[in-house]
Amino acid sequence: MIIGLPIGLVNSNIYLVYDEEQHEGIIIDTGGNHQPVTEEIVRRRLKIRYILNTHGHFDHIAANAPLKAAYAIPLGIHPADRELLLAGGGAALFGLAHIPSPPPELKLTHGLTLQVGQWELQVIHTPGHTPGSVCFYLPAEQALLTGDTLFAGSVGRTDLPGGNARQLTTSLRRLLELPPETLIYPGHGPQSTLARELRENPWLQRLR
Repeated sequence: MIIGLPIGLVNSNIYLVYDEEQHEGIIIDTGGNHQPVTEEIVRRRLKIRYILNTHGHFDHIAANAPLKAAYAIPLGIHPADRELLLAGGGAALFGLAHIPSPPPELKLTHGLTLQVGQWELQVIHTPGHTPGSVCFYLPAEQALLTGDTLFAGSVGRTDLPGGNARQLTTSLRRLLELPPETLIYPGHGPQSTLARELRENPWLQRLR
């Protein structure tokens, strides 16, 4: 089961991914307000195994600290975004106060597979929006959590520090190797499918 909570800063999505039989789950991106997340965890009787960040921007890491304190579990991010995470996720660029996060213990390198209940979650390194951006693929669910790499109808911006349009293009080509029926759960906005994005997303149409 994948539950999206559009409650983060700048309308970012927080996701709970969990195995309904074993009640094991993970939190992907932590946005801002952690209270609705903890309420969902209690309501669904989940044992949380990891907190994972798709990248280090402030609107995806803002509640790392309270959620990690609540569950005492590993926090993961790609090594290339570690410094961005610890520097507050670029909040100062938008006139916001420094947003602290605990240091990550888990390196989300390309090809890493994590077990959550009966599910396998695969890490796909997709630099471009940030150097350490990653997507998470769940083969059993044919689902892809894309962070700010790919949105419904758009792609991640590359004009912020660390952004690279050429790298983003390579990353999008990598995602296009997945089955067209793959469900897309982006870091902002509504869900989609890879097939729909191939038809309607102007950035992916150019890649074809």
